Amino acid sequence: MTLPSPDSGAAPDTASDTTRGPDVLAELTGAVRAFAAERHWEPFHTPKNLVMALSVEASELVEIFQWMTPEQAAGVMADRDVGEHVREEVADVLAYLLGLCDVLGIDPAQALRDKMVKNARKYPAPQAPDED
Repeated sequence: MTLPSPDSGAAPDTASDTTRGPDVLAELTGAVRAFAAERHWEPFHTPKNLVMALSVEASELVEIFQWMTPEQAAGVMADRDVGEHVREEVADVLAYLLGLCDVLGIDPAQALRDKMVKNARKYPAPQAPDED
């Protein structure tokens, strides 16, 4: 996936992005790192600051859904403007999370894999009842 410049007007090919595997996370992490470096923001991208920014962006995402009914929340993407706002806040959350992982040396894909294994042990799927 090539990230377009903001003024290019082009959108990334999202249909193929979901099938590219872990390479997409590495590419996005590199793009987030380069964005910060081009602006000389590295001194400010400490773990503490990145976690705080991540929390703020997650709260902005929560704010969109705050007073919605479950039905409204399920259909949020049907409204073009609200859907775009959701996408932007999701992007902000992901950017700060990838930045945090980068600074701390965490592979986010592997961290999720490891956590899913722990969760599977902690919360096993219910057994199907035996049929006699």
